[in-house]
Amino acid sequence: MSKLSLSILATIIISVMLFSSCSKNSTSPAPTLYDSLGSTALVIDPAHSGTMIEKGRLTIRSVVDSTIFVIAADTNINVFFKVLLAEVTSGNTSGFQALSKNLTDFICVGTGAKNFTYGGKSMHDAHDPTTNNRMNGKAQSDDFDSFEQDLTKGAAKNGVPSTAQVFVSLAKIVESLRSQVVQM
Repeated sequence: MSKLSLSILATIIISVMLFSSCSKNSTSPAPTLYDSLGSTALVIDPAHSGTMIEKGRLTIRSVVDSTIFVIAADTNINVFFKVLLAEVTSGNTSGFQALSKNLTDFICVGTGAKNFTYGGKSMHDAHDPTTNNRMNGKAQSDDFDSFEQDLTKGAAKNGVPSTAQVFVSLAKIVESLRSQVVQM
């Protein structure tokens, strides 16, 4: 899940950034997708007592984490994440935490957040087992379809239905990444 999700999220972020940079000139900048997800308003981080987090980042991290869990249970694609699943099963959550942070950073940047950077691999390299030793095989088109279904479930677990405009926008961006993820 980590490479596939990371790659997809990275592509989403880049696409959103490109789309938002093409807005018409105006006196005030157009709201970004990040703004619609909660923006920079600080809220208490439920995962880290006493810590504040941007509401937009919390929303994105919640969807990312839920999607990772949905993928872990999805026998159609969880085979690609043997390393991550073995780590988590043995009680080591460092790989999960790293994946969650990377994907969250990627999506934050891609949706217009200004306070984060993404330093991970390109979508192609993240999904290529020759450049990513945590990826177990190359994804096919039906694997990508399963990922999209899992993303829909992960978003729904966080109150974002597939009919919501923000989700529809993200789904189009995710689909645009298919050729970078599917390398067969």
